[in-house]
Amino acid sequence: MTAAIPDTAMLSPLLWTLVALQIVMGGVDVIVHHELSERLAWKANAAFELRLHAWRNIFYAGLFAAFALMRPAGPLALVLLAVMAAEILITLWDFVEEDMTRRLPPTERVIHTLLAINYGAILAFIGPEIARWATLPPGLSIINYGWGSALLIAASAGVLAFALRDFYASRRAARLVPPAAADVRDLLPARRHVLVTGGTGFVGSALVQSLVRAGHDVTVLTRSSANAAHLATPVRLITGLETLPADTRIEAIVNLAGAPVAGWLWTQSYRREIIDSRLRTIGSIARLIERLDVKPTVVIGASAVGFYGDRGDEMLTEADAGPNTQGGITPASFSHTSCASVEQATMKLAAPGVRVVTLRIGLVLGRDGGLLARMLPAFDLAFGGPIGSGTQWMSWIALPDLVRLIAFAIATPDLTGAVNATAPTPVPNAEFARALGTALGRPAIIPLPALPLRLALGDFAQELLLTGQRVLPNKAEAAGFTFTHRELITALAELLAGASLQHEPLRNRVPAVSVLPQGRDKDAVTPRWMW
Repeated sequence: MTAAIPDTAMLSPLLWTLVALQIVMGGVDVIVHHELSERLAWKANAAFELRLHAWRNIFYAGLFAAFALMRPAGPLALVLLAVMAAEILITLWDFVEEDMTRRLPPTERVIHTLLAINYGAILAFIGPEIARWATLPPGLSIINYGWGSALLIAASAGVLAFALRDFYASRRAARLVPPAAADVRDLLPARRHVLVTGGTGFVGSALVQSLVRAGHDVTVLTRSSANAAHLATPVRLITGLETLPADTRIEAIVNLAGAPVAGWLWTQSYRREIIDSRLRTIGSIARLIERLDVKPTVVIGASAVGFYGDRGDEMLTEADAGPNTQGGITPASFSHTSCASVEQATMKLAAPGVRVVTLRIGLVLGRDGGLLARMLPAFDLAFGGPIGSGTQWMSWIALPDLVRLIAFAIATPDLTGAVNATAPTPVPNAEFARALGTALGRPAIIPLPALPLRLALGDFAQELLLTGQRVLPNKAEAAGFTFTHRELITALAELLAGASLQHEPLRNRVPAVSVLPQGRDKDAVTPRWMW
């Protein structure tokens, strides 16, 4: 093996600019799409796609390392061409697999197109050079492109790390148990017609699935039928409440519609959209109820525990009002203001024969959406930990229990007004982080400091991440509702079925705030061991 002088074409600044762009765009695609937005590592149907990603990254790692350190000649150059051809075939196979198994976001399609175009430009540079290498006497020469070689070596190490990650994730994805629909047959036995607004979202989709499987008639309000392709069937889809005839018989309305609170930065315009989107839907529901020949017996509205504001360690029930803002004692937070305005508008829907319940929903835990899904990528890669001081309370509820509580609220005639939709065991953020880390078999020791969050996200970070509420579901339990996921560790065991779970150390250190009546045993849940 001898040292070789770099070829003129391989020293072109334009070529290395294209290579750098390819590496950056590939990294963005993997981190932003595969890990964060699509969360492929936690989708049971993504096992084969993850294996394709792993093999493609193996080929990429070999190609990057080969180009960074050596110049093959003769038959070895043909081997290099064969590896590049194999990588292209795997990429095409991956594109087909992605289109068959999931709906790609527009940004991912754009990046894929740019990657393909950019890769074609790179091949236009290096293809003739490799062909020329193939005509040289057989051999392998050491090469050095300076910072270009350093870039390729770093890229090789990075894609190799993600190859190993994808191989592991594909094995786990193959073992993941698809989330089961919450069983609401006992809670809501009589067949009913339920109208669900926001029925294509994280909570709405789960509710629709449970209602359909329990034999109920479900109508879903959606802006686009394409957004409802994943819903359980049969359902009736409508794009406006005004399309429902006056003689439509609807027993219950569940309103989950509204712009996501954590969907964007809290600019003034987005704050208005959060509130206005909810008030618009409530106004539409009011007009629907007014013109229906037979009024619904119950309307369930969605609020949030942010109604209570930042109350420190105070234990909060439905008997507690919002923060004391009189005289400027406590500044009114956006969370409280928005929740209060939505609750007031919802309660105005009450009329003779029409009962109204507003659920003050906590942090909803589910593998495919909500808070837990947002936290999984960082914790799965061992980058998780407490946020800020870690002392802020997290009032959570497992998605199946929230669906069951909605069904319970529909069926319980004495339940009215505000109802806390949270598990009876809120935990501090630091304990939540340790619980999730232990459930995944990962350390959870990397803190997320408060100052950068405040500087970057402002009130969004302060109200949603750095403060919390210690909320208890007294009203629901007093009415007879039973939570199937009372403790965080057993909830995580069920929701993350198929992950590496290590329960015993967690049981010894996660405190639980319980409001069980004396003499009543907690629900026993057997942890599921999969790894």
